[in-house]
Amino acid sequence: MQDVIDIVEQRTKAVEAYVQAFEDGDADAVLVLYADEATVEDPYGTEAIRGRDAIHAFYLKAMELDARLFLDGPVRVAGDIAAFPFTVHVTYEGKKQRLEVIDTFRFDAEGKIIEMRAFWGPLNIQEV
Repeated sequence: MQDVIDIVEQRTKAVEAYVQAFEDGDADAVLVLYADEATVEDPYGTEAIRGRDAIHAFYLKAMELDARLFLDGPVRVAGDIAAFPFTVHVTYEGKKQRLEVIDTFRFDAEGKIIEMRAFWGPLNIQEV
């Protein structure tokens, strides 16, 4: 049972570090969470971003939008997946927007993210 608790805590801390990296505007801190062979699919259904350089560029662009993340509920962990609901506040084309998102992170044996999927669509975006 302790192993399960340790895994849940490790995955939850990774999510919290991800949110904090956005608060700090630190794309390098996000990249540290990812494995070398990781993919990012944001939003789900789009072509996956592959590799550390491309993932880093993706997060640099997101942070240029002054993206801030706010957890909307607890992190849920099942096996090698963590899922979490959150709200993103961004400024896009001069307009402040709010996106409601659910992300999933799949982790490797070393606790690095190997797959990120973001679930959101046009109906999850509101101007504020």
